[in-house]
Amino acid sequence: MRRTTSPFSLVLLGLGTFLLVLAPLLAWYVQPRAAVNPIDIDTTAVYTGRGSVFDTDRIETVPGRKITVTQRVRGDVEDSERSGAAVWDVITSVDTDKSLPAADPHDALDFKPHRWVMDRQTTRPVHCCGEKPYFEGEAYLKFPFDVQKRSYQWWDNTLGDTVVLRYRGTEKVQGYTGYRFTGSVPPTRTGTRMVPGRLVDQKDRPQVLAEEWYSNHGLELVVDQATGRVLYAQTGPRRTLRAPGGKKDAAVLLDSRKVSFTTGTQREAVRQAKRDSGQLRLLGETLPIGAAAAGFVLAVTGGVLVARGRKEPDQPVSSETSDTPQPTLTM
Repeated sequence: MRRTTSPFSLVLLGLGTFLLVLAPLLAWYVQPRAAVNPIDIDTTAVYTGRGSVFDTDRIETVPGRKITVTQRVRGDVEDSERSGAAVWDVITSVDTDKSLPAADPHDALDFKPHRWVMDRQTTRPVHCCGEKPYFEGEAYLKFPFDVQKRSYQWWDNTLGDTVVLRYRGTEKVQGYTGYRFTGSVPPTRTGTRMVPGRLVDQKDRPQVLAEEWYSNHGLELVVDQATGRVLYAQTGPRRTLRAPGGKKDAAVLLDSRKVSFTTGTQREAVRQAKRDSGQLRLLGETLPIGAAAAGFVLAVTGGVLVARGRKEPDQPVSSETSDTPQPTLTM
């Protein structure tokens, strides 16, 4: 008796082996390369809150005003493709009801255009392509992929430096769980500005190069663990003026304990986080586990069928067809 291998068993064995090889490739090669920051981003985040603002018409600080911060982020696809990094142009404006809607964004209480360039995989700053200002730290606008339960160096564009944000556990935003980070900024001098002397208690001087100071009552971010997308952001900015060499604030430009994401911004952030993290989970977990399980079953089944084979009886060899030479009769 001898055994023969059926084509079906070989197909099962081959397919199972392929899936077993594919599973780790999806998890360790394909998924990390899918976790990249986009270059064609076009999104807007809106913060609202209440606080004190400097009224340029009344030349005084007015309390209890509604504050709206609008942050528009657009990717420069051409520069991104040329550099291999993600080039994002960011415009941040701070408005009161008086300047909303503004025909010219320069009419806002504060208006800052800047360009952030980052590594598409690590989110670390890349210093090229007209980056402005010179960014540092580990994160700005978003965290890196696969957020860890540790402190991060977050870039504060008003401060012009990084702020340590510490992990504080988890929190739900619109029913979706993220990692919560908090931090604060002590009073720090950030620059100078030419202003009328009377604004900084120097009435005898028509113009004074006053010092600009910035602090933050509290930064709070809730971040999607897989993608690093910010689901909720809250900030408490305080910007003041001091006389040259002064030890105390002479004028308050902006002061709010809490300016945070609107409900609409939260919902959109959660929607995008669910979509993107779901895709990463599919490539990094669901498909590899499914491929490994299916591959194991198919490979074992195919191997067993190959080992068993199909028994066939040996065919007798006739003398007429045998290759063994037959004796010949000679005289």
